Amino acid sequence: MTDAAPHIPLARPGMGANKARMDEILRVDHAGEYAAVLIYRAQRAVFEGRKARGDIARDLGEMQDQEAVHLARFERLLNERRVRPTAMTPLWRIAASALGVGTALIGEKAAHACTEAVESVIEKHYADQIAEIGDRDPALAAELKQFRDEELAHHDHAVEHGSREAPAYRLLSGVIKAGCRAAIKISEKV
Repeated sequence: MTDAAPHIPLARPGMGANKARMDEILRVDHAGEYAAVLIYRAQRAVFEGRKARGDIARDLGEMQDQEAVHLARFERLLNERRVRPTAMTPLWRIAASALGVGTALIGEKAAHACTEAVESVIEKHYADQIAEIGDRDPALAAELKQFRDEELAHHDHAVEHGSREAPAYRLLSGVIKAGCRAAIKISEKV
């Protein structure tokens, strides 16, 4: 995706620093997968009700199903490792659903632009996490790599289906990416 060096947060001093950082990673990844499920669900709901939109509704359903598998895994990890989810979940529910409905109402290409924008941010986010935890938690890093590969497939599918032909593509993509980056930072901490 990008050639920029990965952003690896500096280690925190003191006991519990590794656990605190792993908690942040799990919390934010859970939040992201939760939002992805809601975005795809909302987009699919819009397209299922429209004539001749069965193909995109089916594609969105398949992507939603993959994201649901990721979400279920992070829910298990949160429980196993006793990590609280982000307190922002109610707001992310509203934002993700609104983003899904809004982009789908604009049209198929805007829905694909949403997928491309979200997945490009998530791909880099996962790549940074994989680099950060690879030695510390190789099993989780391997799972994140698998999830990252699936997110890249969603990204590539969106591009192949005209994401960059969406109305006001650059603006739409930029706003969605900025929102994703902000949600990542907030969800890690809150």
